[in-house]
Amino acid sequence: MDDYPEIQLPESRVLIIITGGTICMRKSANGLVPAKGFLKAGLAPRPSFNDGSYPEPLEIVIDDKGTRKAVQSLRTPRSTYDRRVRYSVLEFDQLLDSSSIDSAGWDQIAKSVFRNYQLFDGFVILHGTDSLAYTCSALSFMLENLGKPVILTGSQAPIMELQNDAQDNLLGSLIIAGHFMIPEVCLFFNFRLFRGNRTTKISADEFQAFASPNLPPLATVSSLRTNVSWNLVYRPTVVNPFTIQTRLDTAHVACLRIFPGIIPEMVDAVLRLKGLKGLVLETFGSGNTPGGPDSVMTQILADAVKRGIVIVNVTQCLSGSVSALYAPATYLGRAGVVFGQDLTSEAALTKLAYLLALPDATPEEVAKRMSVSIRGELSESTRTHFEHPKSSGTLTPELSSLTALGYAIQKGNLQEAKDILRGEPRWLLNDADYNLNTPVHLAATGPNIDILRDFLAQGASVHLRNRSGNTPLFLAAAAGLRDHVEILREAGAHLHTDEMAAARLHAVEDDGNAPVWALVTG
Repeated sequence: MDDYPEIQLPESRVLIIITGGTICMRKSANGLVPAKGFLKAGLAPRPSFNDGSYPEPLEIVIDDKGTRKAVQSLRTPRSTYDRRVRYSVLEFDQLLDSSSIDSAGWDQIAKSVFRNYQLFDGFVILHGTDSLAYTCSALSFMLENLGKPVILTGSQAPIMELQNDAQDNLLGSLIIAGHFMIPEVCLFFNFRLFRGNRTTKISADEFQAFASPNLPPLATVSSLRTNVSWNLVYRPTVVNPFTIQTRLDTAHVACLRIFPGIIPEMVDAVLRLKGLKGLVLETFGSGNTPGGPDSVMTQILADAVKRGIVIVNVTQCLSGSVSALYAPATYLGRAGVVFGQDLTSEAALTKLAYLLALPDATPEEVAKRMSVSIRGELSESTRTHFEHPKSSGTLTPELSSLTALGYAIQKGNLQEAKDILRGEPRWLLNDADYNLNTPVHLAATGPNIDILRDFLAQGASVHLRNRSGNTPLFLAAAAGLRDHVEILREAGAHLHTDEMAAARLHAVEDDGNAPVWALVTG
């Protein structure tokens, strides 16, 4: 770095979406209430959020018609990683206490992300803590083929209070969203980044308000750096662009906690509610309920499954998994109740609502998918997609592996590229050389499109930019590689806002690649 002091990393752009919650509340005669004007009152006066440069406004999309509105932007000071984060704020017209959020609110958040997806590198969503784990879980399913970080956070005390956790939570979220391409819906709280659909609220007043009992944090923030556990990061492996699924009507699903002495008639009454399509059953230990294989309780559950109601068995315990360890759980499984593995109740409920909202959903298909991980929400017994086989002997140094991979891409040798990735336990596909070119940047202009296709199928990011600020899509278009451009676009690639002017200029001047430039600017 010392040899190139004049080179600076391109700044990233993050959209902060404010739904309400304690973090933006102020005192009133009736207690704390959500308040407007968060950027001006809460962020602009704080040096950590405002370097004083007051850059030009940024455009945000505010409706389904694509209407754009110029809003004030701020810029953070330079981070430990030598990058600034520029951000704008989108406030909901009606700020909500989190106890008031529902599926319509989830739709509003998802649509806000979708409308602005191509304008920003990452998203931070401010939300109340009471239902935060539910919203995180719901959005993880609603945002399909996500390729950018979406981080939800809030606080136990408002940012306007003298002693608060709001500043650390928001600043940590902003820095991670602007620096690390973690393509997940996450929850950041108390210096830890969690997978959103693995979280649950554990305290009403402690700053350590959330936990992820069955999955370690994806990242932790220390005084010196952010430590990302890249081996835990979930990445989509389907080569499709980003899209959203809305209308998760939770009126069709319910959650019922089993307790000692519960009468079967109570369970039956819930299962006969008009319009009910799914039930999350919170059971004892590893999935147990009162009664045996021929009990009234088991028969009631079996009859409901036959009527087309999907019943998912999750544990009441903070950590652990539902399995066929004990006979009572086995009886439920034989009755057609789905083993929920280590799903949280929040994830089970929202996943059930998501699957039931899909077009042509059938109870049989929904039940099958409830026990299979689709967003990293549960632990499967098989090895995950991104855990490389253990190699024998000394591992190749990281830099050597990245360099060797670059040569394999240059030669167009697909098998050699696969061998290098298989022999390196680290996640290399989002790593970069000094010029910040990732393997995807190199493959985007490489001679063998199958290498690019393989990288994308493994979940490599198409949104990372090199030191010149260019995405793989821009490089492929500049090289006139139409097939490479098309497969990148199929994977959800788009030009960064900073690249559009240059791309349009290339298209107008016709450098010989006008049809290809038209593909990426149209």
